[in-house]
Amino acid sequence: MRTPVHPSGGALRPLGLDEVRITGGYWGRRQQTNADATIGHCLHWLEKLGWIANFDRAATGAPFERAGREFSDSEIYKLAEAMAWEIGRTGSPELEAEFARLTERIAAAQEDDGYLNTMFGHPGQAPRYSDLEWGHELYCYGHLIQAGVARLRTRGEDAFTALARRVADHVCDAFGAGGIERICGHPEIEVALAELARATGETRYLEQARLFIERHGGRTLADAGEYYQDDMPVRAAEVLRGHAVRALYLSSGAIDVAVETGDEELFEAVRRQWHRALARRTHLTGGMGSQYQDEAFGRDFALPPDRAYSESCAGVAAVMTAWRLLLQTGDAAYADMIERVSWNVLAGAAAPDGTSFFYANPLHQRTADPDPAPDRELPHVQGGGRRAPWYDVSCCPTNLARTFAQYAIYLATADRQGIQIHQFAPCTIDTEVDGERFALAVATSYPDDGTVVVRVEANQGSERTVSLRVPVWAEGATVTGPDGETRPVAAGRAASVTAAFAPGDEIRLHLPVEPRWTMPDPRIDAVRGCAAVERGPVVLCAESVDLPGEADVAELTVDAAALPIERDGSVYVAAQVHDRDGDWPYGSPTAPDDEGKSAEVALVPFHRRATRGPASMRVWLPQS
Repeated sequence: MRTPVHPSGGALRPLGLDEVRITGGYWGRRQQTNADATIGHCLHWLEKLGWIANFDRAATGAPFERAGREFSDSEIYKLAEAMAWEIGRTGSPELEAEFARLTERIAAAQEDDGYLNTMFGHPGQAPRYSDLEWGHELYCYGHLIQAGVARLRTRGEDAFTALARRVADHVCDAFGAGGIERICGHPEIEVALAELARATGETRYLEQARLFIERHGGRTLADAGEYYQDDMPVRAAEVLRGHAVRALYLSSGAIDVAVETGDEELFEAVRRQWHRALARRTHLTGGMGSQYQDEAFGRDFALPPDRAYSESCAGVAAVMTAWRLLLQTGDAAYADMIERVSWNVLAGAAAPDGTSFFYANPLHQRTADPDPAPDRELPHVQGGGRRAPWYDVSCCPTNLARTFAQYAIYLATADRQGIQIHQFAPCTIDTEVDGERFALAVATSYPDDGTVVVRVEANQGSERTVSLRVPVWAEGATVTGPDGETRPVAAGRAASVTAAFAPGDEIRLHLPVEPRWTMPDPRIDAVRGCAAVERGPVVLCAESVDLPGEADVAELTVDAAALPIERDGSVYVAAQVHDRDGDWPYGSPTAPDDEGKSAEVALVPFHRRATRGPASMRVWLPQS
């Protein structure tokens, strides 16, 4: 099964890269760009900065000057995972050869007992596991093991899976009951060990993952607190909190452990935390992590658009968590969230050419920042205004690369009755339903167009059900079955068609993707009095390059009583562009205000921002 997540049970069965293939559209282009440019770009920078060479130096056994941050080993492992999924997707012999060379360099640095890290334990370095708060040793292992799972499920046992299993055995030996009974300051080992247990059948890996989950809240870290999710047990928390990526990786691992051990209390605890965070701590784009301080979730409804951190890695982690919740429950609301994050965080986090990246994804950019130099890394705290080719903390490029390589797995699932289509992209789906082959082909230009056509290619069984998700925003959706009958489908429900399908039968789903105004919850103080425009699943934004005279977006107000207009492939809103000036930014409510010049202002998809030169930008637009 060529999939990163394969639970032993649940409402839905995931499909692998050998069962679902993206054949075109935006995600097809993104996967091709990932293969042609992004993976090679990441490899270039990891070589250029000496982060891969750390393994060569460590293998000598002599003191060496290490390059990169304490967690830089993980970037090589995430790249290895991206390569493994891409090889599994395309069978590229060139990438296979590169993977083998990388494996050899990593394996040379592994010690006899399985320990593998270039930051600790070597001559002149701090001892192993002497800084569990910030050392990231177990975090790095987690990404190595996830790459091992990818390799195991796409190629079988080899030198890379062997080194990953030796690492996992070492972790169990060192951190098992009676060993170092502490946690890593950055969750990731939990989700990795749980999946390795599924892939290998080795129960000690699942037990170790469970131990790590249960140790959270035990305050075993010197700086115990919500930043590390060490302030309270996982099952006692009410909402996602602290560092956003840490919280979401931990949630994914906790779900996996709960599913495999039958721990319903733990599963419901994570689901409860997810729903509260979604309702109170999530941006319109699906971005999570509302403050730059600690890259963390903020308090309820504290969602300032200009200080939205919304890290790209948090987008990846949110998809990971939502996918696990979807597989277990079958609730399409989780697929809605995957779609929102995919189109509004992941799609824009990498540039169209795949060689520059956003670290943060704020919903309001106050300054028109110039493009970073193409040959220099940028401090990650500056990673929200323009995409950069690399950062001093470059967790996002490799995380995006591994996600894009495996993205087809998020499109569809199966159960004993049929196939469920969750994300809409041109693709083929070829699997077995209740032991019999069932194959579909999906044609669509979504979200540019709201029509999705599903054609039956093969059905060796009898009666089958094809279900297509209808997003919660899609009021007025319709579905037409092979019998030609068209019927309405309520928003947020599934459009299900059951029939004894024959090859050539078609199902046609129509989703209304016309642009619409969206208003914020009045408890979100930072955007009270503002409105945003969405088109289908895509959040739109205004950029200064589209304003008369390239005025700053701070001078823009909109008339939300007038519907957005779509013309020639662009969306326009009725607006006023002001020219305010003065010595004091406050005044009486009866004081005259500059009414501004009326204008029809074009909006662009948020994921396409910052592609036309320096510009200020905002999603939430003040109402006139």
